[in-house]
Amino acid sequence: MNVKVSASGDKPTRVRPAAVTLTEGAQARIGELMARAPDGAIGVRLSTPRRGCSGLAYSVDYVREGEAGAFDERIETPGGTFFIDAASVLYLIGSVMDWKVDDFAAGFVFENPNAKGSCGCGESFTV
Repeated sequence: MNVKVSASGDKPTRVRPAAVTLTEGAQARIGELMARAPDGAIGVRLSTPRRGCSGLAYSVDYVREGEAGAFDERIETPGGTFFIDAASVLYLIGSVMDWKVDDFAAGFVFENPNAKGSCGCGESFTV
């Protein structure tokens, strides 16, 4: 996936790779979430709030009209817009986000090359 970076004036628009690669499973799940999103939702946002044993956790939440940050990264998927919180981008560059379902759980799974460690339950990570 690529993100268009608009330039001002006569400079051409360039395309740069997105900070996070979304698998087909993750894109499909975003579409499912947006299909039943609350009124006013314009997309979903990935952020890395400080919590958990290791310091940072992954959080996916709806974004409502007016809540998108000016510096949030935006990735257009077939099911809706995926935002990455501007303060979290540096922790996520090069990551792959997938949606996994097994016999016991379902959830987003992250392969993050920036993570130096994680807690035993896998809910939080450190960089």
